Amino acid sequence: MSSLMLQEVGETPERVTAMLRSDADAYAAVKAALDARPPVFAATVARGSSDHAAAYGAMLLAFTADLATASLPPSLASRYGVAPRLDQALVLGLSQSGASPDIVQSLEAATQGGATTIAIVNQPGSPLAQVARHCLPQRAGEERSVAATKSFMLTCVVLARLVATWRADAALAAALEALPERLDAAIGTDWGATVDLLAPATNLYVLGRGPTLPIAGEAALKLKETSYLHAEAFSAAEVRHGPKAVIDSTFPLLAIATGDAGGADTTAFAAEVEAAGGTVVTATPASGGPGLHVQLPPPLHPLLDPITAIAAFYPMAAALARARGHDPDNPRGLKKVTSTV
Repeated sequence: MSSLMLQEVGETPERVTAMLRSDADAYAAVKAALDARPPVFAATVARGSSDHAAAYGAMLLAFTADLATASLPPSLASRYGVAPRLDQALVLGLSQSGASPDIVQSLEAATQGGATTIAIVNQPGSPLAQVARHCLPQRAGEERSVAATKSFMLTCVVLARLVATWRADAALAAALEALPERLDAAIGTDWGATVDLLAPATNLYVLGRGPTLPIAGEAALKLKETSYLHAEAFSAAEVRHGPKAVIDSTFPLLAIATGDAGGADTTAFAAEVEAAGGTVVTATPASGGPGLHVQLPPPLHPLLDPITAIAAFYPMAAALARARGHDPDNPRGLKKVTSTV
């Protein structure tokens, strides 16, 4: 059975192609601003899926610009009136709607405090865009399913394009041009018996490491939203510091292992869990993996392969929701736009 969620995932490759052809002047203006006043550090402000995209952006900034990035609690500005010193910072506000008051207030405070602020939004005329010095539109088009999918992926692509432009990273820029085709292949990934394996689960860990850890976080959130499955994301390193104690044969592990060093660590932990009798699904571009192996498309670029992985995951998540008797487009108690203060 089709769903809005599946339809919107399927639109993403075309939307990415169009986005990469748009807003060249806006990216050039951001590059000029950052070159003229190089930031000492970066900060992000976001919630939900956008916060996972922000964590992915922090990885991009670390890998390409040696820039440390902090995640700012929106409540600092909106509930406590605290304005951290950000005059030497690059501050990114990420939101599909650009309308949540706490995100808007946080970015407005950063702008007033002298930071170079960028709003990454799907609504260029939104309040968040209006309080930022720069706006980089997601260009995802209307997203009707409550669970964000294409807007999340487009946000990640905006972040990758931002760092590729600012850092004049030719390899990353070239890989971005090839990304739509790779996303199209990922959406058709065969997850085999994964849905049947996970349908009866009540708890689940999703593992990743490095640039893939934020994608694990996004996957876990989608399992909560659409399947009402208590899923938590962990680094393949962090899980060893206590959380692995709860894993047994009734506690499945979904390992998202891209083709970098972090992916190798994720695969290694998944193999340990399988050897101990655990239930494991390993999604990887490698030719094999522990437990139930899911073949992801071949690597494209270490910083873009996580986007390919989440594109592969979303259709499986929609199918799992249906198998568990839920409508992935209308999670109970949730709205498309959530306003918090």
